[in-house]
Amino acid sequence: MSPLTRNQIRGFWASWGGWTLDGMDSFIYALVLVPSLRDLLPRSGIAATKGNVGYYGGLLFALFLFGWGLAFLWGPVGDKFGRVRTLMLTIVWYSVFTFLSALVTSVWQLAVLRLLAGIGIGGEWAMGGTFVAEEWPEERRRAGAGYMHTGYYVGVFLAALANFTIGSRFGWRAMYAVGGLPALLLAWVRHGVVEPACWRQKEGMVRSWQIWQPFATLFSSTLRRRTILNSLYMLTSVSGLWAGTVYVPAAVTTLAEAASRVGPQAERLASRATMLVAFGTILGCLAMPWLAEKLGRRGALGLFFSLMMTFIALTFGKVFYLGAGALTWFFVCLFFLGFGGANFAVYTLWLPEQYPTECRASAFAFSTSFARFSGAGIAFLVGTGVQHYGSLGIPVALTSIAFAIGLLLIPFGAETRGQCLPA
Repeated sequence: MSPLTRNQIRGFWASWGGWTLDGMDSFIYALVLVPSLRDLLPRSGIAATKGNVGYYGGLLFALFLFGWGLAFLWGPVGDKFGRVRTLMLTIVWYSVFTFLSALVTSVWQLAVLRLLAGIGIGGEWAMGGTFVAEEWPEERRRAGAGYMHTGYYVGVFLAALANFTIGSRFGWRAMYAVGGLPALLLAWVRHGVVEPACWRQKEGMVRSWQIWQPFATLFSSTLRRRTILNSLYMLTSVSGLWAGTVYVPAAVTTLAEAASRVGPQAERLASRATMLVAFGTILGCLAMPWLAEKLGRRGALGLFFSLMMTFIALTFGKVFYLGAGALTWFFVCLFFLGFGGANFAVYTLWLPEQYPTECRASAFAFSTSFARFSGAGIAFLVGTGVQHYGSLGIPVALTSIAFAIGLLLIPFGAETRGQCLPA
C-alpha cells in the first residue's frame, strides 16, 4: 500500500478538521434549541410555549437547510479556483456567522445568521471530500472517504461535550461563541497544503471556463440522470437526518423533564444522547468502506437507509410514547439510529467516482446541497406538525417515509464498485 505524502496527510487533516468543526457548529443549534428559543421568543414578542418552540425551531432548521442548499454555489468556485482555496473560504464563512449567533437579541436575528452559517457549512463538505478523493492514492481512497466523514460526527460529539461542560454552566450564548473556533484552522490550511495534482493538470482549462459551465456539464446527456438521482438520494438522507434525528436533543429534554429531571440534568442527558448518536455514526463511517466493497455503493446506501427507516419510525413513533420507561429504550434505539446516519459517508466515497475532475466539486456541492431546499420545506412541515400535535414524536416518525421512497430509487443509481476515480 502506497505511503501517504506530506501534502496528503496535511490536506486530509485540514479537510477532516474543517468537517469536524463543521459538525460541531451545525449541532450546536440542535443542542441549544430549547433554551435559546425559550429566551429569544419572549424577547421577540412570542410566547415560549412548547408548540411555539417546536414551530420556530422547525422554521430555523428550515432556514439553515435553505442556506445549506445555497452552498451548491461553492462548487463552480472550487472547480475554477481550486479545492484548497475554496475550503478556506467556507471555514471562515461558517465560523463568523456561528460566532455572531452568540450576540443576537431576537429570534429573527438568529434565523438570518443560521441561514448564512448554512451556506458555509455545506460548502466545506464538498471541498474537503473532493480534495481527499483526488489527492489520496487509489488503493487508500475508499478508506479515506470513511475516515473523512467521521469528522462531522466527532464534531457532533465535541458539541455535546461542550454543551455538557460549557452550555449547561454558561448558557446557550457561550455555545455559539465556541462556534468561532474553526477559523483557527486557516493557518494550518494556508501553509503547507497544495491543490491535488489532477486539478492542477486541468487548471488551465477550468480557469478559462465561465463560472456556470460545470453545472452545464452536470446536466449534459451523459451525466444528467446520475445528477438527478444523486440529488434525490441526498433528499432522502436530509429528510430523515435533519428533519428527524436532529430533534434527538429536544426529544431527550422532553422525556427527561417528564421524568422530573429538569434544568442542567436534562441538558446533560441531551448531551449524552447526542454523544451516543455520534458514536454510532462514527462506527458506521468506519464500516462504510468495507460495506461499500462487499455490497457495492448502492447496497451500502440501501443498508443504511433501511436502518434509518426502521429506527426513526420505532424511536419516535413508539418508544417516545412509552411513558416512565421511555428514556432507557430511547437511548438503546439511538445507537442504531446513529449507525444508520452513516449513509452520508457513502456520498463522500460515491459522488467523486461518478464525475470527471473538471466538474467534480460542482457535482459534489450540487448533489449534497441542492436537495436541502426541499429538505428545508420538510423540516418546516415537521415543525408545523410538532405545533399541531403538541409533541414531536409522530411528526418526526413520519420522516421515515422518505427512506422507504429512497430504497425504491437505489437500484437505478450508477454502481462504481471496482472503478478508478475518473480523470
